Amino acid sequence: MRMEKVLLSLGSNLGESLDIIKNACNDIKAENDIQEVIISSYYQTKPVGYKDQDDFINIAISLTTTKTPYQMLDLCAFLEQKYQRVRLFKNGPRTLDVDIIAFGEVIMEEEKLILPHPRMHQRAFVLAPLKEIEPNFVITKYQKSISQLYDLLDDTEKQGVKIIHG
Repeated sequence: MRMEKVLLSLGSNLGESLDIIKNACNDIKAENDIQEVIISSYYQTKPVGYKDQDDFINIAISLTTTKTPYQMLDLCAFLEQKYQRVRLFKNGPRTLDVDIIAFGEVIMEEEKLILPHPRMHQRAFVLAPLKEIEPNFVITKYQKSISQLYDLLDDTEKQGVKIIHG
């Protein structure tokens, strides 16, 4: 089986966000077909889209796996369900959000899954934690590294993101 490097973004702003994210990380590490798990620092980030909600806690995870993209998507959905995510409206508050940011060099656009994540290159709350753990990972679709994509963000986007727990 071929091992693929996968980048995930996790976020929470409802409930005990730090504990939820720590527990979700442990769940990911416990998966049989996931190895080489690297977890970023914890970041406090301003909400995007719907602004009238609490700040988020965000992290990034880099891992290798033999799972397929759809098996990873199923794992993300399982974790969101386990930690009782309720989708009230787009960009609303949530107990846990787990997104696949990149899956190796895979580029796909299907109804259930778009890789790399379609807005990842616009979001400091995704790129700042990823830059910490995978600065040189190249997002094939953009032919740029995580660091290069982060550097392209404007400063106002970067201001809402700060490390709270290293």
